[in-house]
Amino acid sequence: MSGGTGRRWRFGRAWDELRGRSGRRVVDLVRGQVAVARAGAVLACSAASGAIERPAARTRMTEIEHEGDEARAELVRALRRILATPLDREDLFRLSRSIDDVLDHLRDFVREADLFGPAGLDFAVEPLRAVVDGLDELEEALLKVFDDPGSVTVAVLATRKCCSRVRQLHQARLTELFAGSLRMDTLRERELLGRLDAVGRRLGESADALADAMLKRSH
Repeated sequence: MSGGTGRRWRFGRAWDELRGRSGRRVVDLVRGQVAVARAGAVLACSAASGAIERPAARTRMTEIEHEGDEARAELVRALRRILATPLDREDLFRLSRSIDDVLDHLRDFVREADLFGPAGLDFAVEPLRAVVDGLDELEEALLKVFDDPGSVTVAVLATRKCCSRVRQLHQARLTELFAGSLRMDTLRERELLGRLDAVGRRLGESADALADAMLKRSH
C-alpha cells in the first residue's frame, strides 16, 4: 500500500468511525447474538410444550449454539478492529458474554430435559416465554442506542421485569413441589427449574451490562 493510498484508507476509516457506521455495526453484531439466543429460547419452549421431540430439540440446539459461538466470535473480531466503540468496550464484552451465557444455559436445559426425562415439561413453558419476551425487550433497547438513547433505560427495565417473572415462576413452582410428596420426577423438575432460573439471571446481567454502558456514555 503506497503512502497516499494508506493515508486515504486511514482517513476513510476514521470518517466511517465519525459517521457512526462502525459503531452501528458493533450494535448490530450484539443484536445478532440476541437473535440467536432468542432462537434457542423459542426452541426450548417448543420442546417444553411438546411441539418438538426432545431428542430433535437437543440436536437443533447444538446447531444454534454453534451459531451463537460464531456470532460472538465475529463481535470480538470487530471490537479488535474498530478504533472507537459506541459503548464502553469492557461493557460490550460483558454484554456479549452474558448473552452467550443465556444461550449456554438454554442449551443445558434442553440437554438435561432429554437426559433426565421428566414426565412433562409444562412447568417450563411460561418461564421460557418470559425469557423470549425479555430478549425481545433487550433487542428493542439495542435498537434505541443511537436513535433514542434516552429511552434505552426504559426498555432495559422491561427486560429486568421479564427476568423477575422467571424468578417468580421458579419460586412458585418450587413451593408447589415442596408441598407434595418426594418423587424422582420432583428432583428432576427441581434441577430443570434451577437451570431456568440461571437463564433468567444471565439475562438480567445482560440488561445490567447495557444499562451500565449507557450510563457511562451519558457522562
